[in-house]
Amino acid sequence: MNLSIIQEYSREIIASGITAIVFFILRIVTTKLVRRYAQSHQTIEHRTNLVIKYLHLFLNILVVIALIIVWGVQAKDIIIALSSFTTVVGVAMFAQWSILSNITSGIILFFSFPFKIGDVIKIHDKDFPIQAEIEDIGAFHVFLRTIDGEQIIFPNNLLLQKGISILKNEFHDQDFID
Repeated sequence: MNLSIIQEYSREIIASGITAIVFFILRIVTTKLVRRYAQSHQTIEHRTNLVIKYLHLFLNILVVIALIIVWGVQAKDIIIALSSFTTVVGVAMFAQWSILSNITSGIILFFSFPFKIGDVIKIHDKDFPIQAEIEDIGAFHVFLRTIDGEQIIFPNNLLLQKGISILKNEFHDQDFID
């Protein structure tokens, strides 16, 4: 009985094995590439780990889709399941679009890297202009500190929407006069 099942599904078993091997190779390669990129651009370790985590999640989703296709699930069934899932996630994410937007912006900031920790930036906002030093860049927010010591937590997606000037490190070079 077991031998006949193995013979009947031998193609699927072999394809699943190949998919698993390709998956592990892709995980290793993407991790090494991101780490090499981060080292060459002097990126902070926890930001690098966040990007690797996001890429691994994306690869996991691709592997699940590939295995579903390999095992012959009907396209009609996949479409029904995905449409139901995306409807539920879409409704939930509509309320939380800023979270997804900030994660995406965090990844864009990681790879484009227009500024780094320690830079003093000026955010050109008509209603609330900010000039501050970047203390940390997280997955969702950038942590800023003004010359007065005020800490500002600024969402990543707004950094991509606003004009930003990178200033010389004015905070450390100023002479304070009584």
